[in-house]
Amino acid sequence: MTGVIGKKKRWRRHPAPPLKPRSPAVIGCERAAAGPEPPLSRPKERTPGDARPGAVEGRSGAVPGPGPSADSRVSPAGKAQHGLKEQYRVGSLLGRGGFGSVFAATRLSDGAPVAIKRVPRNRVRHWDQLPDGTSAPLEIVLLHKVSTGFPGVAQLLEWLELPNDIIMVLERPERCQDLWHFIRARGFLSEEVARELFRQVLEAVQHCTSCGVLHRDIKPGNILVDLATGQAKLIDFGCGTYLQDTAYTHFAGTPSYSPPEWTHFGWYYGKPATIWSLGILLHQMVCGEHPFRKGQNISWDHQLLLPERLSQECQDLIRRCLTMLDVDRPSLEDLFCDPWMQDIHLP
Repeated sequence: MTGVIGKKKRWRRHPAPPLKPRSPAVIGCERAAAGPEPPLSRPKERTPGDARPGAVEGRSGAVPGPGPSADSRVSPAGKAQHGLKEQYRVGSLLGRGGFGSVFAATRLSDGAPVAIKRVPRNRVRHWDQLPDGTSAPLEIVLLHKVSTGFPGVAQLLEWLELPNDIIMVLERPERCQDLWHFIRARGFLSEEVARELFRQVLEAVQHCTSCGVLHRDIKPGNILVDLATGQAKLIDFGCGTYLQDTAYTHFAGTPSYSPPEWTHFGWYYGKPATIWSLGILLHQMVCGEHPFRKGQNISWDHQLLLPERLSQECQDLIRRCLTMLDVDRPSLEDLFCDPWMQDIHLP
């Protein structure tokens, strides 16, 4: 993260394209049985004299970009919090969960809409280092990796560490709706609308994969739809971790989207587990409901019943994604080439 202001007690801004209406980062996982595999603890603070690990006054980060202009002042916690109020007008609550709260806000310098996510520091279990060596919550490190101007992922504009809270400022579209409410308002989506949104989600997942990031909580509530442009955006990396080739033995995410190998055996591989959650997502798009009843223990011989109104290609794709054996599920590349994604109708 080149260009980071040297002193610890400053905003840290992340590079991104000129600010357009983007997504609020809604609150993360319903439950995390355990956090990401690596790292398991916060790296040791590099500042000498701290009374305890992580004892800071008002640490923050910024790189030159579309966020508020860099401020070279050293900001202790009180001044940093006051500076936040000077730069943003905080509005209504957008979401609240076990990991914090998200508020709509307006950047006072130009009136741009943003989302401000506030996470209590004592709920941040996993820390890592940014490229410049700065210790930061893992969610911020992951966002730094994927916030490269790609339109299908929420962009982190800046962040601030206070004694009791971590503050993240993210993009937010002026007119937006998460996919869960988008579907609910319509009952279900036509295959044409679902195909376009699903393709955008696949592109976002592919981008994260190329950055070495596993989201782990793909669901309608974590996908934002810009109602003005139709752009879908993957948000909330609070359950994310690094992508690895070996099996994960800890789960973080929403239980009803966890794959059967986790439920039955206590392990899962990142890519097949993602395909399983994408299958549930597609089912919710075109059917308007989750394919499995809440609390249902999916059996190995389960039969997935789908509406006859769905094309055979759409039904086939959903069933392929929701195959019980993870090795039999398609890859992300397979999904892009699937006949339904190409709008090809087989004889």
